Amino acid sequence: MTTIRRFCCDDLLRFASVNLDHLTETFNMSFYMTYLARWPDYFHSAVSPGGRIMGYIMGKVEGQGESWHGHVTAVSVASEFRRQKLAKKLMNLLEEISDKMDKAYFVDLFVRASNMPAIRMYEKLGYVVYRRVLRYYSGEEDGLDMRKALSQDVEKKSIIPLKRPITPDELEYD
Repeated sequence: MTTIRRFCCDDLLRFASVNLDHLTETFNMSFYMTYLARWPDYFHSAVSPGGRIMGYIMGKVEGQGESWHGHVTAVSVASEFRRQKLAKKLMNLLEEISDKMDKAYFVDLFVRASNMPAIRMYEKLGYVVYRRVLRYYSGEEDGLDMRKALSQDVEKKSIIPLKRPITPDELEYD
């Protein structure tokens, strides 16, 4: 039985195998520690009965007014544990925290435009492409900003797609 629990400091020394996928962004230790300290409710691990980290989700809540939203910074599942709906469970948890606890209007995430398996998974979870960000990944590959409206966004304004792509310098960061 898989356990989903809050990510803890010890997990930082045990989750490297989850990040071996070439599509997964790996950050420096202080980046993970910042998320763990500032947004602990948005950082969770999926752990096997034997104690192995199977996957994790890391996010935050940010914005103001109708732009107040949950953000998925990273969600990754080790290759040997895929196809068990772990990413779906982790995403549902972050969405629920964003919606019920923080009263966010939407959840967003960025995904490589070439990562079709991830894009299809996010679409199955109810996400839509809000906008394309040109050269978002290392100044080379475009990213897709995908969003899912939450209960605060009754009119679903947050997911009306932009008509034109943007560049990374046009992104709003809170």
